[in-house]
Amino acid sequence: MTDPLERIAAALERLAPAPLTPPDWHAHPAYVWDGRTARGVDRIEAPALAQLIGIDRQKDLVTANVARLARGHAAHDMLLWGARGMGKSALVRAAAVAGQQNGGSLALVQVAADALASLPALFLQLASERRNFLVYLDDLGFAEVDTGGPRHLRSWLEGGVEARPANVRLAVTSNRRAIVPRHAGEQDDPLNPRDALDDLQALADRFGLAIGFHNASQDEYLAMIAAHAAPLALAWDEADALEWAKRRGARSGRTAWQFVTELAGRAGRPT
Repeated sequence: MTDPLERIAAALERLAPAPLTPPDWHAHPAYVWDGRTARGVDRIEAPALAQLIGIDRQKDLVTANVARLARGHAAHDMLLWGARGMGKSALVRAAAVAGQQNGGSLALVQVAADALASLPALFLQLASERRNFLVYLDDLGFAEVDTGGPRHLRSWLEGGVEARPANVRLAVTSNRRAIVPRHAGEQDDPLNPRDALDDLQALADRFGLAIGFHNASQDEYLAMIAAHAAPLALAWDEADALEWAKRRGARSGRTAWQFVTELAGRAGRPT
């Protein structure tokens, strides 16, 4: 090969990444989308629904909605918002497992945090599949300077030309209902204050289900520990459990599980 252009073309071809093999969207119960392709996950890690204590109403709403999606019935996009560690993400995963076990055709697709802009490409692949998909965005939040992200998400939820297809619904978890930061000063801004608030609220309003999660009471926190400790046959002391929560400044499902992990470690057992 003596032609310089041919040598350059051959070198560029060697440097170019190999074409991506499309994922088999029927081979796995879950996938992780990285913005270009999806990696199959053979097992969804999720607690049993009975172990999610103190969120009975939230469980009923989410599991019923996911079951409808799994059966191909009308279902809502979901925003799960509120207190940290109260089972928002765990409930999404557990509801997906329940939907699959009850005979539904469903896959859970988790989108990486930096792959949000690639959702239209993901939707394009999923739209042609004879399966239903719950696309899962965990711990979503937008910075104040990010005006494009919230607008794109509103468009994907409904109304836009790139809206998610009929066999896809979104499940978003966030610590804030509005997803984007809000400040008290917004209510005092003399320049269109109502417009500013409405623009923030409009994103949450696009979800058919916006479900709040709140901090656990003391009784709920202790019940969470009991639910996790009983299957592991771990003995525990109520005062010790309350001191554990006090030191962490929170009573939540996550705090309860961390205490049970500590108990198992003390006993020389795995969890």
